[in-house]
Amino acid sequence: MNIQLLAVGKLKEKYLLAGMEEYEKRLKKDIKFSSKEVADERAPEHLSEKEAIQVMNKEGERLLQHVKPQTYVVTLDRKGKMFSSEEMAVKIDQLMIHGQSNFTFMIGGSLGLGDNVLQRADLRWSFSSLTFPHQLIRVMLLEQIYRITQIQKGTPYHK
Repeated sequence: MNIQLLAVGKLKEKYLLAGMEEYEKRLKKDIKFSSKEVADERAPEHLSEKEAIQVMNKEGERLLQHVKPQTYVVTLDRKGKMFSSEEMAVKIDQLMIHGQSNFTFMIGGSLGLGDNVLQRADLRWSFSSLTFPHQLIRVMLLEQIYRITQIQKGTPYHK
């Protein structure tokens, strides 16, 4: 399995970087994993809806430049479908049985993902109806990907 994480913005907080590093180290024992950050779009604090859409779409263009045509794209979107860890593990297993081994997970910037990215998504995944900081969600996503790999292997980590 090949998993790529694409995210908008540079992760700066040391505690989040440490969490990312830990889960990346764990993941690389079982799968081919890579991550890429793309620049966030500079924008004034107060945006009109039209300006916000433009910002999200520009960031989305940057993300989409790194998506291979054959990859299965999962976007993190609070309006997406909620899955338990077990359900997502089953979903990934089913996709792999049908020949899919390349997955790209995408996280937007502080405004979210543009329609250009959401239209490319094969699956829109919501962790919760709560709003999380887009930088914290990166660590949460890596933990969930790690958890999924452990569920697939049948290890006690998930329990």
